[in-house]
Amino acid sequence: MAVNQRQVKKYMSARKNGLTQEVAAAKAGISTRTGRRLERRNESALQPQTRMWRTREDPFQQVWESDLVPLLEKDSSLMAVTLLEEVQSKYPEQYPDSLLRTLQRRIKSWRAKYGPDQDIVFRQVHKPGMRGLSDFTQLKGVEIRIDNKPFIHLLYHFRLAYSYWSYLRVVQGGESFTALAEGLQEALLRLGGAPNEHRTDSLSAAYKNLDKQAQADLTARYDALCKHYGMQPSRNNPGKGHENGSVESAHGHLKRRIVQALKLRGNADFDNVAQYQAFIDEQVARHNKRNQRLIDEERSYLTALPQMRAVDYDELLVRVTSTSTISVKRVTYSVPSRLIGEQLRVRCYDDRLACFLGSESLFDLPRIRVRKGEPRAHYIDYRHMISALERKPMAFYNAKLRDHILPNDYWRELWRSMCSTLPPRQACYLIIQGLKIAGQRDDLEGVGNTLRRLIREHPSPSPLLLERYLKVPVPDLPTQEVTQHQLDDYDALLGKVRGYEHE
Repeated sequence: MAVNQRQVKKYMSARKNGLTQEVAAAKAGISTRTGRRLERRNESALQPQTRMWRTREDPFQQVWESDLVPLLEKDSSLMAVTLLEEVQSKYPEQYPDSLLRTLQRRIKSWRAKYGPDQDIVFRQVHKPGMRGLSDFTQLKGVEIRIDNKPFIHLLYHFRLAYSYWSYLRVVQGGESFTALAEGLQEALLRLGGAPNEHRTDSLSAAYKNLDKQAQADLTARYDALCKHYGMQPSRNNPGKGHENGSVESAHGHLKRRIVQALKLRGNADFDNVAQYQAFIDEQVARHNKRNQRLIDEERSYLTALPQMRAVDYDELLVRVTSTSTISVKRVTYSVPSRLIGEQLRVRCYDDRLACFLGSESLFDLPRIRVRKGEPRAHYIDYRHMISALERKPMAFYNAKLRDHILPNDYWRELWRSMCSTLPPRQACYLIIQGLKIAGQRDDLEGVGNTLRRLIREHPSPSPLLLERYLKVPVPDLPTQEVTQHQLDDYDALLGKVRGYEHE
């Protein structure tokens, strides 16, 4: 039975639409064997044909060579919309905006034929243990909140070029040597070894606003850090971020993984930075698990770590003032009053200050940074001030640091409410007693709520009433053993006195 042209067309059309030979043959009313024969004979008919000819007259034919090409030859980066607006101004009402896409295709074709040479991406061959890379990145498209407040931060990213082993660290400041040094050393510690070379960008953000001497010092510190771990230091050329491509390209993969995990979690709220860092570590661990075979292979090529960490902090000498505070990088911190007059050594890490008296470690303080546009910032722990205020309560009323001594917005609002209803002396005594008990119990919220209730229920609240409301236990009086003297002793004594009188 002869196959007509209509059947051939219907069969070939069905095949182009993705139908199987059996279904297409049934639709065309022919056998599957005939269909296969038609395909062998018309094999090219199943392939989509690319049109290489014009279907209408070129709308820019009159101005292309005379107006547009000279402009492109002068500057090939000119955009199509810029050139379209140029010809529109020279030839009004002849070149509508609807021709923009046509002009874009025309310019794209011209650049392919006559434009400048483009940069070529040269894929690199990475050997195990050869190179580690560091960079900083931002987690965009999602707002992380710590303790119900927006958390502005960066992520430090270290990656091995061969096995793709990665480490991410939350950075609360900017791109600094301290953040790089802390992140790099923590990454190498978790990895258990160091690669032969460490590459980073030029630390341009860290160099910003530094003089030449400070930049040279920063470069020397970076070189010393790498030397401490037996790594060859290298840097990208300024403005050439693609030279760090092995870590730059991985930013997107890890950040997408983190964003997806946040969506599954249902929110981006964390109680503290440590909880957020633990969440980041979990996502990075899942990423590393997918490359475990390559990681195990590369670990055998890494250099053993030294016994001690390198210096990854800035050190300052500061004097504790008579206000029981120190000043570090335009931030005022309170310290225990027993240190007034002493000189402290302060090690400034990315997220904390480690305070020393001589060589003895005293305590750590959270690292605070000055917000943009503000001259100073403060971190005042009311527990450092409360014993002194208890001795002179009225000093609190006009204290310069009063609003910073109050631990949070709730207590500041509570203080304003007290000032509007109570005399200054009574308000000072009451707020200081409340802070003292809150510090002893480590319960700002509970004591604050009770203090507010006391003010609401009593026209003349007092520290003693507050203690009763909070059920502060009254200390028991010390027991004393009293020995009663014999009364005969008194008689004897009186007899002696009479004898003296008689004489």
